[in-house]
Amino acid sequence: MSSPTERPFHVAIIGCGVTGLLLAIGLRARGVPFTVYERAAGISEFGAGIGLSPNAEVAMKLLDPAIHAAFKEAVTPNGLDYFQWIDGYTTNEQIFQLYLGKDGFQGGRRSEILGAWAPLADSAHIQFGRELVAIVDNPTRPIELRFADSTTATADVVIGADGVWSRTRSLLYGNAYRATYSHHYCFRAVVPMEAAVAALGEDRSSTRYMYNGPGAHAITYPVAKGAMLNVLVVIGDPNPWRPEVTGNTVAGIDPSFREKDTDTEVTALPSQDNAVANRQTTGKGQREDAEKAFAGWLAGAQGIVSLLPEQPDRWAIFDMLENPVPSYSRGRVALAGDAAHASGPHLGAGAAFGIEDALALATVLEAVHKNNIAGKDANIPAALGAYNKIRYDRTQWLIKASREAVDMFQWKDPTRGQGWQGFGDEITSRFHSIWNYDLEKMQTEVLTLYEVAAKGATEQR
Repeated sequence: MSSPTERPFHVAIIGCGVTGLLLAIGLRARGVPFTVYERAAGISEFGAGIGLSPNAEVAMKLLDPAIHAAFKEAVTPNGLDYFQWIDGYTTNEQIFQLYLGKDGFQGGRRSEILGAWAPLADSAHIQFGRELVAIVDNPTRPIELRFADSTTATADVVIGADGVWSRTRSLLYGNAYRATYSHHYCFRAVVPMEAAVAALGEDRSSTRYMYNGPGAHAITYPVAKGAMLNVLVVIGDPNPWRPEVTGNTVAGIDPSFREKDTDTEVTALPSQDNAVANRQTTGKGQREDAEKAFAGWLAGAQGIVSLLPEQPDRWAIFDMLENPVPSYSRGRVALAGDAAHASGPHLGAGAAFGIEDALALATVLEAVHKNNIAGKDANIPAALGAYNKIRYDRTQWLIKASREAVDMFQWKDPTRGQGWQGFGDEITSRFHSIWNYDLEKMQTEVLTLYEVAAKGATEQR
C-alpha cells in the first residue's frame, strides 16, 4: 500500500441508499476521505413508509448525532408507543401489543427521511449515473473500479451497499449468490388521512396496527406528520415468481461474461439490470388480487384493501436465505446492508441492520485511516475481516427470523394460528433480540478484532 505521503487513504461506497448514505455521513464525521458512486441519477426513493427501530436510532447517534436529529425532524410522531396486532379474520380484536419505548420505532415517508439526511453528506463526494461493471483488486496497487460509461476510479477499500440486486456481490462471488423469491409479495400505498378515516375510523387510522390472518397480513401507520396513512398489504404466494406479472425479468445477468485483466481477473457484468434497483421485482398489480386474498376477512381488514388503487405497485419480496454469501468481505472489498443480507421487511429491521453495518464500518475504517496517517501498516483485509466477524451471525439470523415472523402473522403453522397463546412471547423475543443490542460494545469488539488480526498479519511477514 502506498505511504500516506504519496496518496491519502480513500473509501469508495457503491450505492447511495440508507446504508451507503449513512456510511458516507459517518465517514465524513470521522474525517475519512470517501466517494459514493450511485448508478441512479439522484437520490430518488419512492414515497412509501419506513419505520426505524430503537437500535437504529442508537446507531444513528453513534454515527453522527446530526443523523439522528434530522431523522427526528422528518418522522411522524406515534399515536401510541406500541405495536398492536389485530385478528383481522375472526374477531377484529387485539391479539397482542408490544411496548416500543417512549417515541420508539417512529417512521415516515422514505423519501422524506432520505431527503433530511442527504444534506449531511458532502455532495461533492457523491457521483450519480455511475454504474459499476468491474472491480480490479490487485494487492500491489489501488483497487480499480470500472463503470458502464467507460470511466474508471481508484480506491483503497470498496464497500458495496448497492442493495438486494448488488452488482458488487455478483462481482465478488458470482451470480449463484443471488436473492430468491420468499413466496410473498406486497402492495404499498400512501393515502390521504381523510380517506383512511372514512374507511377505517379515527382510532384505527391514528397509530400503528397489523392485521393478521390466513395467508396474508396488513400494516397501517400514519406518515407525513399525520396527513397520510401508509398501507402495506402482504400476501403469501406458493407459486414461483412470475416475471410476466410485472413485465420485467428477474435480475437477468449473463454469468458467462468474463474478461481477463493483465494482473488479476475481473468479473465484468453486462448492464441488463441498469434501471432502478427493484426493477426486476416490481410492477403494476391488481387490487382484485388483494381482494381475493382477503375474501372472508372482516370489514376492518377489507377496508384497508379498499384503500389501494386499482393498479397498485406489486413488490416481490426477495431475500438471501437460500444463497447466503460465505463472507461479507473479500480482500479489500466488503458488502453492507441488503447487498450482504437482504431480508424480508416483516420485523422492520432491514434498514436498521444496514445502519448498524455502517456504524461498524465507519468505526473500523476510521482506525485504518488513522494508522495510514501515522505511517503504520493500515491492514484493510484485517479491518474488513473484523467487520465480517462482528456482523455475520446477527444479520444472517435476521433473514431466518423474518421468514418465521411472516409465517406467524399469516397463520402458516396450524398449531400457531388463530388464538395461539405463544404469539406474544415468540414475537417479543425476536423484536427484543433486534432492539436490545449493545452497539457501543460492537464498536469496541470490531476494533479489538481488527487490532488482533492486523498484528497477526504483520507478525507473519
